[in-house]
Amino acid sequence: MNITAGMVKELREKTGAGMMDCKKALVETDGDMEKAVEVLREKGLAAVAKKAGRIAAEGIVEAYIHGGRIGVLLEVNSETDFVAKNEEFRNFVKDVAMQIAASNPQYVSREEVPQDMIEKERDILRKQALNEGKPEKIVDKMVEGRIEKYYKEVCLLEQDFVKDPDMTIQQLLTEKVAKIGEHLSIRRFARFEVGEGIEKKEENFAEEVAKQIQ
Repeated sequence: MNITAGMVKELREKTGAGMMDCKKALVETDGDMEKAVEVLREKGLAAVAKKAGRIAAEGIVEAYIHGGRIGVLLEVNSETDFVAKNEEFRNFVKDVAMQIAASNPQYVSREEVPQDMIEKERDILRKQALNEGKPEKIVDKMVEGRIEKYYKEVCLLEQDFVKDPDMTIQQLLTEKVAKIGEHLSIRRFARFEVGEGIEKKEENFAEEVAKQIQ
């Protein structure tokens, strides 16, 4: 059965689960909406939406240093101090800090990307596509596809998890919320790399980090 975007949207509204989780549940149940709801509830993903509205003001700040060359400071929030001390939560935070070191995101989510930057990127991509000789009638669709790719590169939540590229950081976060039972929020981060902004010999430390933690 063809799973449409409308079906995924409907299931998401019913359960609050992530888009990819909703799509997988619909594929698994051959498009049966009620069965898909049951599948998500069994996995604990349907309860995530209810948790998302709660305030997460506890948590930890994690510091991760890779070989003295790349450093990350990351704040991840939880609802209670009890969960902030939980080993599952702490391991999740460490994984996210390593992800930032390896993949160098610029923002936590796409909502943080300035709209003027997106419009500028869209304009550049459109000109590139036209210069490549692509037919104008398909250029806009191509540009939007490339914008989505851009989000995956610069937004932490949309990046593929370096330890398991079959899931995104957003999916990893959703999984941890379901497992831990509290609303968790990746609030902010800062990444530092030795010599950043100084003209120097090209060295890809981020690639080195990614290879070591896979």
